[in-house]
Amino acid sequence: MKWPAVTVNLSRYRKMGQAIGMYSKTLTILMTGCLLFFIAIGLLGYVHSTVSNPSPSTSMKGLAASVSSRFFMDMMGMEVPGLQQDRKSFTFSQSNVSGFLFSLFTDLNPKDPKTLVSREVPGLSQERSVLLSGADGFVVDSPEDYGPKSDVFQRGDLGEAGSITANPRAKSVDDGKVQGPAIPLPAAEGPRMAGKNVAFIYQSHNQESYLPELPGVRDPDKAYDPKRNVTLVGLRLAQMLEKEGIGAVHSDKNYPAIEKSFNYYYSYKYSFKTLEEAVSGHPDLKFYFDIHRDSQRRDKTTATINGKAYAQIYFIIGGKNPNWKQNYEFAEQIDRVLEAKYPGLSKGIHAKNGEGNGVYNQTFSPNSVLIEVGGVDNSLEECYRTVDALAKAVSEVILNAQKVDAPVTDGKNGKQ
Repeated sequence: MKWPAVTVNLSRYRKMGQAIGMYSKTLTILMTGCLLFFIAIGLLGYVHSTVSNPSPSTSMKGLAASVSSRFFMDMMGMEVPGLQQDRKSFTFSQSNVSGFLFSLFTDLNPKDPKTLVSREVPGLSQERSVLLSGADGFVVDSPEDYGPKSDVFQRGDLGEAGSITANPRAKSVDDGKVQGPAIPLPAAEGPRMAGKNVAFIYQSHNQESYLPELPGVRDPDKAYDPKRNVTLVGLRLAQMLEKEGIGAVHSDKNYPAIEKSFNYYYSYKYSFKTLEEAVSGHPDLKFYFDIHRDSQRRDKTTATINGKAYAQIYFIIGGKNPNWKQNYEFAEQIDRVLEAKYPGLSKGIHAKNGEGNGVYNQTFSPNSVLIEVGGVDNSLEECYRTVDALAKAVSEVILNAQKVDAPVTDGKNGKQ
C-alpha cells in the first residue's frame, strides 16, 4: 500500500508571515505616530491656552448655536411619543437636514439670500458669532447684524446732535410719552453709590430702530430713525439703574448728525470718542453698556414671560479683544442673574471676531459689554420691559462688585 505524498510549500507560508509581519509593523508605526501626534497637539493646545489669551473659536458650543431648540425636541420626540409635534416642520426632514449640512460646510444659508453676497457687499455683511455660553444650555439662534441700506442716512433730517447726561431720572422718554410701563418711583432711596456715577450707557448704532415704531416702513434694512430708536432703550436702562440706586450716565449722541461724512462702518470709532468724553467728565465711571438692536425677526427675538411679551437679549463679546475673557466674565455674571430672575429672556453670550469690528470698544474696560435688545419686529414697550428686568440684574452685579472692591475698615473706629 502506497501512502500519498504531501508537499508543504514552506516558502509560501514564510512569505505570507513576512507580509503579515510587515503590515503589523506598519500599522503599529502608524498608530503610534497618530497617538504621538494627537498627544503633541493636545499639549500644544494646553500650553497655548495657559500662556496666551486666544480669541474664541468655533467649538461644539458654536455648532449648537446654529441648531434650533426644535432640533433637540424632535430628537427626543423620536423616542418619546408625547413630544412628537407637527411632522411638516420635522427637523430631520430631507430639506432641513440638507439645508443644515449645506450651511455647515459653506457658511451660507439657503433660506437667506443675503448670505450669498454678504461677504462682497458691505451693506449686507453679517458678522459670524461663536457661542460662549447659553442660559439653558441650548441656544436657539445666533445674532444677526446686517447694516443699513445705503440711502438710509441720506435723508434731510438726521436729528439733533445729542449729549451726555448724568442721572437722567427726571428726563422724559420720547418727549414725555412713555412707550411702555411707567417708571415707578422708588419706595425708599436705594443703596446709592455714595454720589458716584458708575454706569455708562451709550449706543454706537444710535439710529437702529424697530419696525412697529416706524409707520409705513416694512423693510428691515430701513429700520433706522433719528428719534424713535434704540437710544430710547438705552435711556430707559439708565433711568431704571437710577431707580435701583446705581448712579448712571447716558449718552444720546447722534453720530449721523454730528459726524461729517458719516460712515456707518466707523460707528465704533465715533462712540470711542464718546467713551473718552464721558470718562473725562465723570471719572467714577466703571461699567459700560453699548445698547444695540438685532436684525432677526420677531419669532427669534421675543419671549413670553408671565403672560407678557419681552424682547430677548444677546450679550456680545469682542473676540479680537486680547482680554476678552475678562469682558466675558462680566457679561456672564449679568447673564446668570438675569436668567435666574427671568428664565428665557437671555439668548446667551456670543463672541464675534471673524468679520466686522471684533472689538466693540471693549478694550476700554474689562467691565464693558455690548447688549442687543430685541429685533426689528419688537416694539419699544417690549424692549422697555426687557431693560427693566436687565436693570435689576445689572444693579445686583454692580452692587456686589462694589462690595468686593470696598476698602476694609476697622469696625471700632472706622479707619481703613
